[in-house]
Amino acid sequence: MKETESSTEVRLLPGVGADGRTCILVTDEEGGTVSRYADRLEAILLGHAAHSLARARSLAPAASAADLRTLVECLADHLSDVLRVAESRRRPLRE
Repeated sequence: MKETESSTEVRLLPGVGADGRTCILVTDEEGGTVSRYADRLEAILLGHAAHSLARARSLAPAASAADLRTLVECLADHLSDVLRVAESRRRPLRE
């Protein structure tokens, strides 16, 4: 690659569009406003997952059936988010 050319990065964004389709971002190596927003959103999603895991560990011994159902739904949502973040970070997309 020539030094004058700028590198582009194609990134899978956390979340999906209104139609349920994957959202991607094409940005340069410096990133931009949307890229920084996606970084913050990923950090928030991972924080929510960590909080739910801690809640699950503390709740499990004495949880009611209703509490467990709510917890399982929450954990499933957060696991989905974590897997999406992991996929995005693990496998850069190609243009």
